[in-house]
Amino acid sequence: MGKKVTVVGAGFYGATTALRLAEYDVFDTVVLTDIIDGKPEGLALDINQSRAIEGFETKVIGKTTGTDGTGYEVIEGSDIVVITAGLPRKPGMSRMDLLEVNAKIVRGVAENVAKFAPNAVIIVVSNPLDEMTALTQLASGFPKNRVMGQAGMLDTARFTNFVAEELGVPVASVKTLTLGSHGDTMVPVPSQCTVDGKPLSEVLPADKIEELVTRTRNGGAEVVALLKTGSAYYAPSAAAARMAKAVAEDSGDVMPVCAWVDGEYGVSGVYLGVNAEIGAQGVRRVVEIPLTDGELAGLKEAAEAVRAKQADVAEM
Repeated sequence: MGKKVTVVGAGFYGATTALRLAEYDVFDTVVLTDIIDGKPEGLALDINQSRAIEGFETKVIGKTTGTDGTGYEVIEGSDIVVITAGLPRKPGMSRMDLLEVNAKIVRGVAENVAKFAPNAVIIVVSNPLDEMTALTQLASGFPKNRVMGQAGMLDTARFTNFVAEELGVPVASVKTLTLGSHGDTMVPVPSQCTVDGKPLSEVLPADKIEELVTRTRNGGAEVVALLKTGSAYYAPSAAAARMAKAVAEDSGDVMPVCAWVDGEYGVSGVYLGVNAEIGAQGVRRVVEIPLTDGELAGLKEAAEAVRAKQADVAEM
């Protein structure tokens, strides 16, 4: 039985994710759905026509779905579902401004996924990320390990890129880590960041590190402000696709994701950005790493901020 992955939402984020997943050539089928009539079908046709040039066999199927659940039978048997549905940010908007409108959309999607792909691992990318991940788990009723959110991979990639550019070194020589939430309570972990194996604090002054941390925290808003319409999708789709690939290959790769935390770091009962080992059943385990007192305090603060908002989301 071949692997099947579904991407819900055929905006720039969803379409680019579907393309990346197809080009990996590790899936039999990539399904792309959207509520805009004909859009996913058109994109699928276009991607399929690139197969002979790029040399991959994965078949892409596009399907228009209705808010009433019509068309969702196409996702049946999916091993993984990536949820990108929802509205993107406009300049000046915070991720939180999207809470109410996207909660309705994501709840509907999660219920349909539970109905048609009850054994899938769900990767949530809709904003506000931590809250939508919690809502998806509640609405789907899936075990918590099978629902995770994409944020840490992206935030870490942004941080790595900024450090590499600041120092004029290859990105491959830089290792960074961010934990916490995707937004204001993001917790970059400089104690775990290295350049060519040397601690970041040895190659950059503290004020410069702080500046790059702030830029990372506002990484999405910086892109939104420049684009004027829509939000980032090349780096975010790369992150979501890599997570899906780790699930498909049961790789055991350790990545920063939004996962259910229950006791790790002294935090319980909340979805939070942490390092986790990823496999066929989603999150195998949360991987605890040594943190400084300040970093741990930041993580606990993030947990409480997210916990308050996730409680609101349960009612939406």
